[in-house]
Amino acid sequence: MNRYSLNQATTKYWPLEDVVAASSKAELSWIGLWREPVQEYGVERAAKLVADAGLQVSSLCRGGFFTATDEAERQAKLDDNRRAIDEAATLGTEVLVLVSGGLPAGSRDLDGARSMVRDGLAELAPYAGERGVRLAIEALHPMFCSDRCVVSSLGGALDLAEQFPAEQVGVIVDAYHLWWDADVYRQIQRAGDRICSYQVSDWVVPLPADTLLGRGLMGDGSIELRRLREACDAAGYTGPVEVEIFNQDLWDAPGQHVFDLALARYREHVA
Repeated sequence: MNRYSLNQATTKYWPLEDVVAASSKAELSWIGLWREPVQEYGVERAAKLVADAGLQVSSLCRGGFFTATDEAERQAKLDDNRRAIDEAATLGTEVLVLVSGGLPAGSRDLDGARSMVRDGLAELAPYAGERGVRLAIEALHPMFCSDRCVVSSLGGALDLAEQFPAEQVGVIVDAYHLWWDADVYRQIQRAGDRICSYQVSDWVVPLPADTLLGRGLMGDGSIELRRLREACDAAGYTGPVEVEIFNQDLWDAPGQHVFDLALARYREHVA
C-alpha cells in the first residue's frame, strides 16, 4: 500500500485540504494533483500543505496540448507548459503528465499533428530536465485521437519519448487507455525506466454518452489491472500507482466515501 496514490481528479469536487487530510490519516505516502485546483489554492501553499501532511506528489496533471496551426497559439501553449514544469518543481514532483492534443481545428493532417507534439517536446525537454521534471507522455484511447490526443498507443508514446534522454521524457501507463492493445505487454517491457506512472481505473460497459467520464472503479469492468501492474513491475517500475477515475457519479458522491471505496478496490484488484 506504500505505492497507492489517489489522484485528486477521482474526487473532483472534494477540497484539496480534505483530500490531503484523508490521505495522511490513512497513512498513505502519495497524492496526485491537478493544476487547476492547485492554482486556485496557490501552488506554494499547496506544496506546503502536502509536505506538512507527510505526503509526496506522485504526478501533476497536466501539460501538453501542443497541436496548433497558429504560431501565436503555439507559443502560448509552450509558455503554459513551462509554467506547468515550474509548478511541478515547486510541488516536488518529477512527473508532469502530458496530454498531447488532438487535431487542430479543420485539420485532417494526423502526421503533421504528431510532428507538432515532437517539436513541443524538443522545445521543453531541456528546460524540464534543468528543473528536475520529466515530461510524461500519456497515450489516450484511439476514440480521443481527433479532439484530445493524437498519441494513441504506448508504442507511439515511446517512439516520441525515445528521441530524448530518459531523465527528461518518459511515458504514462494508463490502464483505461491501453488495456485493449494486443501489443501493450511488449511495449511495457520496452518502456523500462521510462515508465513514470501506472494509473488505474476500469473500463465499464455501456460507456456513457460523454465517453470522457466512462471510467469505473477497479473491479467494475474488463481490465486485468493486476496483470498490468505486474508487467510494469517486471519492467522495473517501482513507483506510485495512481487511482484516476473520471466518473460523474463518483464526483457527486461524498468525498470520504469515494476515498474509502477506491482504497478498498485498489487492495482487492491492483495490489
